[in-house]
Amino acid sequence: MAVELTSDESRRYARHIVLKGIGGPGQRRLKSARVLVIGAGGLGSPAIAYLAAAGVGTIGIVDDDEVSLSNLQRQIIHTTDGVGTLKTDSAERFARSLNPEVAIQLHTLRLDATNAENLMADYDMVIDGTDRFSTRLMIADAAFAAGKNLISGGVSMYDGNLTVIAPHMPDEDGNPTPRFRDLYPDVPDDTDLPTCEEVGVIGAVTGVIGTLMAMEAIKLITWIGEPLVGRLLLYDGREARFSEVRYGRRH
Repeated sequence: MAVELTSDESRRYARHIVLKGIGGPGQRRLKSARVLVIGAGGLGSPAIAYLAAAGVGTIGIVDDDEVSLSNLQRQIIHTTDGVGTLKTDSAERFARSLNPEVAIQLHTLRLDATNAENLMADYDMVIDGTDRFSTRLMIADAAFAAGKNLISGGVSMYDGNLTVIAPHMPDEDGNPTPRFRDLYPDVPDDTDLPTCEEVGVIGAVTGVIGTLMAMEAIKLITWIGEPLVGRLLLYDGREARFSEVRYGRRH
């Protein structure tokens, strides 16, 4: 049975409901959706905020870290008063304050190859907001095994990127779409990649990419537009330019 919107929800989401392409059916799909956000940091923060604001019915949040003062430059769902508390608890407070209509499920744990696939099984799709390549690769492999669409993004210094990994969704010609390993066939070592702690990052860049990740999730849920499947969107914050790289299935 399709979920219905309450009168309060109809008022809250009025700008969606009048929007051609979403309307009432799209908003009900959002209410029925279950999205897992891995990482409540720089990318996860805006993603969680806009998913909650959009009325995604269930948002799962995975993180095992605590809020620190240095997080607040970019992790906008956390506050100074929350320093020292768990990021999952802080994220839940923010999301429930923004929209008490959504259900928040907390997973305060370190995701790894032993638990990722089982955790994803309860959700429709996954947003990866982590910042280590080895973790992103593990998440992509688990999402592929679990048959879940994955929205994957990254940031460094002034730049960011994102793509949608949906290898279980064929393209318009019926061919299989790319996997994460098709985009990154040569796996780098984490020690060869600079971290944000080492080289820094502009907080607003994480806001740009995290917001776009939420937009891709909303598109997939409501069946609007063309998701970033087989396309890597690149953002150059200093030059205010977007560019795109297309990639395909290798074998």
